[in-house]
Amino acid sequence: MNRQNDDRWLDQEAGPIVRPYAMTGGRTRPRNDAELDLMAIVEATGRVAYDRLRLGPEHFELLELCRRPMSVVDVASGVRFPLGVVRVLLGDLRDEGMIVLTAPLRRELMSREGVLREVLSGLRAL
Repeated sequence: MNRQNDDRWLDQEAGPIVRPYAMTGGRTRPRNDAELDLMAIVEATGRVAYDRLRLGPEHFELLELCRRPMSVVDVASGVRFPLGVVRVLLGDLRDEGMIVLTAPLRRELMSREGVLREVLSGLRAL
């Protein structure tokens, strides 16, 4: 393939055009259609994938980040993939049982006083 044909798949401002689409198999949402909250906490389970051939190197890159608990948005900021791609790939890992997602507390469940007490407690621990 000549260089001229390669240029049509690269947008100088946005980067590769096809790659994110290819990483997710054309999906824009996780398979089970569940939306992943940006503040949900992701953590690797240590389980080995049942179907390793279905997972790509991008999945394993995300899995490496999830060795310690972090939010979906923090995982996304740690890789070079768009957020939508990260959500789809995390959904794949969840479906394989390789990560667990813990939903964040809803704001209405957290009292302002409770949050302030937690902040104060954290500051005292420093």
